[in-house]
This record gives sequence, C-alpha cells and structure tokens, in this order.
Amino acid sequence: MLNDALYYKPYEIIGGKKIMSAMAALTHSGIIMNLSNKIFSYVVDNKCGYVFPDNVDVHLPDGNLFRPDLTVITAENKEILNWKGAIRGVPDMVVEVLSPSTRKNDLTIKKDIYEANGVKEYWIVDPRNKTVDVYILCDGKFNFDESYHKYDVDEWELLDDEEKSAVKSEIKVSIFNDLFIKVDDIFSWGYDF
Repeated sequence: MLNDALYYKPYEIIGGKKIMSAMAALTHSGIIMNLSNKIFSYVVDNKCGYVFPDNVDVHLPDGNLFRPDLTVITAENKEILNWKGAIRGVPDMVVEVLSPSTRKNDLTIKKDIYEANGVKEYWIVDPRNKTVDVYILCDGKFNFDESYHKYDVDEWELLDDEEKSAVKSEIKVSIFNDLFIKVDDIFSWGYDF
C-alpha cells in the first residue's frame, strides 16, 4: 500500500484562499537547515523549546493555515503542539525564506497575519541579497529590529572603516535569553570547493 503522504500537495490557506506551495530551491533548503541546526542545538541543550522545518502545518487562531519555513515553539507554549497532527495556535518565532513564488506574501500579508495573531518574532531571510530582517512584537505590533547582511569579500572591501564597525555580525534570538546566530552561518555551507 502506498503512503498517502506521497500524494499530499502542500498548500497554505491565506485569507480563506488555498494557495499551493512550490518546491524550494537548494539555497532555500540550505538556509533552513543552517538555522534549524543552530536553534535546535540550543533548545535541546537548554531543554527550552521545539524547532520545526518547513514541512509542518501551523493552524493560526484566525483560520489561516501556514507552512512556515521554520517554526519555533518555546517550552512554555508547548500546549499548541499536536504530536499526531500539526501546530494549533501561535508559534513564538517564525522564519520565512523569500523565493520568487512567496516573496510578496511573505513581505506583506503573511507578515501582517503573523503580527495580528501574536507571533513574537518574525525573520524574513532573503537569499538573493543575503539579508535577514528581524521583527519583534511589541504591544501587538511588529517593530523592525534590524537588517543583517552577509558581506562577500568584495563587498566588505568597499566599506570604509566606519561602515565596517557598524556591521552587526550576530543576530540575537529575542525569544531566548542567550541565543545568538552568526549571519555568516546562515548563508554558509561550512565548506568551500
């Protein structure tokens, strides 16, 4: 008997409309793997949460169904986990990696929906520009925290000393006390050919 999951076509429900999900590019998957590994190691070592890559349905209280690229749930919020099904409630942190097919929704409507539902931290990762934009929920609204950029060697050399000193190379994950992720680690395979 064939596994029914082989025939499951991933989709999201945004504002009552069913939207099919496209296959992710290798760069996209690599970024998610890098972030998953960093956050997963931290939450396991500290027994403080759960990390799920992009194959998990998140049913938000307002009726929207999303499949975020990365979902983080703190231990204090674990009641929203249905281990035989999906996440039913508001994640603590969501990461979306931009792709041509999701870019517009990730930057606009999904960001607004995550905000309205009370997601505490939202990261938008742009593989093309090698940036991470971080939003932190404060008083029910997302505040733009910072835009982080991975500089290639040629780009770095174009910066003057003042610009170089202003570059932030680590991102603080606000939902945890002492988790910092290096920007270079997000956009790196860990080896060169």
